[in-house]
Amino acid sequence: MEIITKYFPGITEKQKEQYAALYNLYYEWNNKINVISRKDIENLYLHHVLHSLAIAKVITFRPGTTIMDMGCGGGFPGIPLAIMFPEVEFHLVDSIGKKVRVATEIANAIGLKNVRASHSRAQDIKEKYSFVVSRAVMQLPELIKICRKNISKEQLNVLPNGVICLKGGDMQAETQPFRNVVEITPLENIFEEEFFIDKKVVYVPI
Repeated sequence: MEIITKYFPGITEKQKEQYAALYNLYYEWNNKINVISRKDIENLYLHHVLHSLAIAKVITFRPGTTIMDMGCGGGFPGIPLAIMFPEVEFHLVDSIGKKVRVATEIANAIGLKNVRASHSRAQDIKEKYSFVVSRAVMQLPELIKICRKNISKEQLNVLPNGVICLKGGDMQAETQPFRNVVEITPLENIFEEEFFIDKKVVYVPI
């Protein structure tokens, strides 16, 4: 938990309590429905919560922003971001119902009023959002092809509406179709832990 306050020292007591509650909740739910590798649950804050919050180092979402977490799994990056931005609306979407259940139960348990979750394919979601976020769901061109229809024309933030992904490895081939507009932020420039070497936030305006 200390690693969250290390990089986000300005969070409120309520936010601290919500982040602190995540470990026991994910540990308990992971024993019932495997959403995080059993070996990895001990690294929840570094590998999952802080990794999700890398997006908050690239953009501060303004109140009223709407976000779809595409392929949310057990709630990453959506739940950590929803704690960080309580005045932003998050719609968590995943095609696997049991993962959506975990995300819903955890959001409810920590009192997140700005999160809803849907058991659905992103292809079937018709709503519009300021941004679509995801964590290593699929190749960037395929992801953008699916969610382009969901990006709103109404602009609220410093960055134009678009897609923000957490990615790893060599992004050259994936970003080639968007080379004139894509912005890649290496996480090793933000976080000093070795885990973040070769990990990135990739932003594509739509």
